[in-house]
Amino acid sequence: MKRPNRRRDFLKNIALGGLGAGLAPLTLHAESHRTEREQTKKENPSPQRRYNSAYTGAFNNMIAFPVGGIGTGMFCMEGTGAISHMSVRHVPEIYHEPAMFAAIKIKGHAPRVLEGKVPDWKKFGQHDSGLGGRGGATWGLPRFAAAEFEARFPFGKVSMKDESLPLSVSMQAWNPFIPNDENHSGLPVGGLEYTFKNTGSSAQELIFSYHSRNFMQQQGAANSIGAISNGFILSSAGTQQAPSKEGHFAIFTNEGATVVDHCWFRGAWFDPLSMVWNTISDGQLRNTPPVNADAPGASLYVPFTLAPGQQKTIRLMMAWYVPHSTLRVGEFDEQAEADHTDARYYRPWYSNRFDSVQNIADYWKKNYETLQQKSLLFQKAFYNSTLPPEVLEAIAANLTILKSTTVMRPYEGRFWAWEGSGDSWGSCHGSCTHVWNYAQAVPHLFPVLERSLRETEFNEDQNEAGHQVFRANMPITKVKHTFHSAADGQLGGIMKVYREWRIMGDDQWLQTMYPAVKKSLDYCIKTWDPRKKGVIEEPHHNTYDIEFWGATGMCTSFYLGALHAFTEMSEHLQQDAAAYKDLYNKGRQQLETELYNGEFFIQKIQWTGLNAPDPVKAQSFSTGYSPEALELLKKEGPKYQYGTGCLSDGVLGAWIARVCGLDNIMDAGKIKSHLNAVHKYNLRQDLSAHANPQRPTYALGKEGGLLLCSWPKGGKLSLPFVYSNEVWTGIEYQVASHLIFMGEVEKGLDIVRTCRDRYNGKVRNPFNEYECGHWYARAMSSYGLLQALTGVRYDAVERTLYVDSKVGDFTSFLSTESGFGNVSQKNGKVRFNAVSGKLDIKRIVVSGKEQTA
Repeated sequence: MKRPNRRRDFLKNIALGGLGAGLAPLTLHAESHRTEREQTKKENPSPQRRYNSAYTGAFNNMIAFPVGGIGTGMFCMEGTGAISHMSVRHVPEIYHEPAMFAAIKIKGHAPRVLEGKVPDWKKFGQHDSGLGGRGGATWGLPRFAAAEFEARFPFGKVSMKDESLPLSVSMQAWNPFIPNDENHSGLPVGGLEYTFKNTGSSAQELIFSYHSRNFMQQQGAANSIGAISNGFILSSAGTQQAPSKEGHFAIFTNEGATVVDHCWFRGAWFDPLSMVWNTISDGQLRNTPPVNADAPGASLYVPFTLAPGQQKTIRLMMAWYVPHSTLRVGEFDEQAEADHTDARYYRPWYSNRFDSVQNIADYWKKNYETLQQKSLLFQKAFYNSTLPPEVLEAIAANLTILKSTTVMRPYEGRFWAWEGSGDSWGSCHGSCTHVWNYAQAVPHLFPVLERSLRETEFNEDQNEAGHQVFRANMPITKVKHTFHSAADGQLGGIMKVYREWRIMGDDQWLQTMYPAVKKSLDYCIKTWDPRKKGVIEEPHHNTYDIEFWGATGMCTSFYLGALHAFTEMSEHLQQDAAAYKDLYNKGRQQLETELYNGEFFIQKIQWTGLNAPDPVKAQSFSTGYSPEALELLKKEGPKYQYGTGCLSDGVLGAWIARVCGLDNIMDAGKIKSHLNAVHKYNLRQDLSAHANPQRPTYALGKEGGLLLCSWPKGGKLSLPFVYSNEVWTGIEYQVASHLIFMGEVEKGLDIVRTCRDRYNGKVRNPFNEYECGHWYARAMSSYGLLQALTGVRYDAVERTLYVDSKVGDFTSFLSTESGFGNVSQKNGKVRFNAVSGKLDIKRIVVSGKEQTA
C-alpha cells in the first residue's frame, strides 16, 4: 500500500485553493459591524433565510446531510432526496453518487423518482460528465417539481411537491444518535422513511420501489446480489490477497408485500436501467431470484392503496458490513509492530461485535423503533431551547461531523479521527491534538470516547521523557518520536484530562492518568520554558503547522491553563504542586505585562539566546530558507510569526481552560479587551478588498468572515504565519463563544451569523464546514456556545450544577456522563429536567451564589 504523504496532501490542498485578490486595508473604520452588515444587505438585496429553518429555493442547492454511525462511514441525503457521498469502505468518497433511487408509480399517472430537481451545479464538470453519467445515471429520469429540506439533527427531512400528482411526499433520513450510548450510535445503519398522503378525491393505487446498482462490486473479486427478507444485499467477496475488497450493503423493508428483483436485465449500454424504468412505468412488479454472477443491480417493490386523505409510511432500512481495510497511517515503532501482528490495518469496531451484514440487519430491524425513540429524546431535548436559532443551527450542523468519514472507531472500540475528510483520502491523520483541542461536542455527548483519546495520548503517543506525538497511529500502537511535540496540543491535553475527570467524577481514573500527565507537563517545562520564566519562549510547534519563536500570548495562555489544571488535580490527590503554582504566578505576570500591548496580546519574537538552534538549522515542517528567506531572516527574524498582530487565537488557552471548567486563568479585563480587539479588527463583513494568497475559498468576495490575524497597529511581517489571511469556522466559533463568556453576547452572535451566512446552502453545504478537508473537526468548537450563553456545567466531582447565564432566563440542553435533559432558569431559579438517565445534583450555583438543589 502506498503510504499517505501528509506534505503531498497539504500541498495538494493549497494547490486546489485558488488565489485571492485585492488589497488588505491596514485598519478598519470605527463603524459598527451591524451597520456594515446592513450596508452589505442593501448592496446584496437577495432574501435572507431564517436561521434553523427549512432550506428552500436557492438555499436548497448544496445540501448533503450525513447518515451513518460513529466511525462506520456514511452516505448523505441531499436536499433533493438524492443519495450521494457513499463512503462505507473506510475512506471518503465524496463524489460517489451511486445509481440508487426511490420511485413512485400512481396508476394513471407517469412515474416519478422520489427526488426534487437536479441542482444546476451537477450538470457540468462532474467526474463522469460526458461518459453517460455513471454516478448520475438517474438524473435524466422524471422527478418532483420542488423539494425543501429541514434538519432536526439527527433527522433530515425532504418534502416534495408536484401539482400534477394527487400526492404529497416526504422523506426522512436518520440513524441512531444517543448521548452516552456510543455503541448504538456507532451502528453501520441508516433509515429512510417515505411518507405518502393521498391529496386527491378518489382512492389511489400506488407502487413504491427502490433501486440500486451493485455499487459494492470490486474489480477482481466475486460480486453478487444476495437475498434478505424483503430486500437484497449488494456484495463483493474479499480474497486472500485482498480481504479489504469484502463489503456488503443491505437494503430492505418491513413490508410483507415487498417483491424483490435480485437481478436487473443484463445487457449492454443503458439496457439495465432502461428496463428498470420500463417496469416502473408499466406499473409492474418484477420478481427474480438471485443469480450466480453478473447481476448489475436490484430493486424492491411495495404495492399499496390510499383512500382520500389517507397516508402511509414505508420504512426502508440499510445496513452495511466492511470488516477490513487497507488503512494504515503513522510512524510505527518496530517492537510495537511485532506485538500487534494481527492488527496491521484498520478494522472497524462494528466488525468486533457483528460477524455479518445479516446480523447487523437483523439487529437494526429488531431495535429500530427503540433506537428511533431514544434518538428522538435527544432531538427533542436539544431543540427544546430558547437560545438564538443561529446558535442551535451552528451546533447541530457540526454534530454531523460525528457521522462523517472524519471520525473512526477501530476494532478495540477507542476513538480515532482525521482532522477532516479529503475527497478520497483522510485529511491529516491521528486525532491531531491541536485541532481536536477546539472540538467540544464529544466530551459531553460521548465522554467514554473522548477519554479514550486522552488514554491514547498519554500512553501510546507519549514516551518516557514525556514527549508526546500529536498524531496517533492507525492501528493505534506505540509511535516513533521523530518530530516536535505540538505545544498547544500537548498542553491542551493536560487541561482536557482535568475536564474529563470533572465530567466523569472518577478519582481512580485521575490517579491512573496522573503520573503520565506530570511527566508530560515536566517535558513541556523543560522543552519550552527551560529557564522557568512561566512563558513559552523556545520554538514551539502549533496548529498553524509551523513553530513560533519567542513568547506568544497564544501558547503561554495554554501553559498557564495546563499549570493551573495540574495544580488543581495535584491538590485534589494531595500531591505537592507548589513549584507549578509558582510557575503559573510568574507566567501570568509576564503574560499580562510583557505580552500585552494595552489592547491585545502579542508575540515577542526571539530567535537568539535560546536553547534551540537558529531557524535555519532547526527541524521544521516545510520551513526551508532560500537565499531570499535568509535575507528576510536578518531583517525580520524567522518566517511565519505574528509578532505585533492581533491573533484571533491570541488567548485560546484561556478559552480552553474555561470550557474545561477552570476559572479565568488570566486577568478577565485583559481577556475581554483582546477579544473585543479581535472582533473590531479581524471580523470583516465584506472580503472583496482583502488579499489572501493562501486558501481563499473558505470566505471570499462579498462574504464576511473572521480573519485569523490582522496588524492594526502595524508591524506586519513579509511572511507571517502561513494561514494568517484565512477564515476558519472553528476559530470563529471559539472567539464567538469566548466573547459571550465575557459578556459580549451581541458581538459573539455577530460572528456566528457571519459564519452561518456563508453556509446557507447556496454555494456551500450547511452541514460541511470545511477547512483542510470536509467535515473538519475544529468546527465542533460551536458546541462551546451552549456553555458560553448559559454558563451551564455539571461537575461530577463536586456534584454541582453551575449556571451563569448571559441571556437572562433560558431553557437549554445539557448532556453529562450519567444522562441528558434540559436546564431552565426562570426568575433566577434553576431547574434540571432529566430526559434520559439522571443527574446527582447536591448543589446548584447560580452566578456564583449557591441555590438549594
